[in-house]
Amino acid sequence: MLNETQIAQLQAWITDTYGTTEALAHYLDLAVEMLFYLEKDAFEQIEVQDVVTALKGIKRVLG
Repeated sequence: MLNETQIAQLQAWITDTYGTTEALAHYLDLAVEMLFYLEKDAFEQIEVQDVVTALKGIKRVLG
């Protein structure tokens, strides 16, 4: 369970990095899709990098 500090950090990170939860949700949805279809030339390199950045940010906040 997240504590109040983690919740505040997560909210601030989402706002600062993605602007909205919907924008972050887009990258998380894309991450799930990539797990199923990741093969050469299936996605642009920048798309994969954006998803990795999102996942690393969440990991950093959650700890």
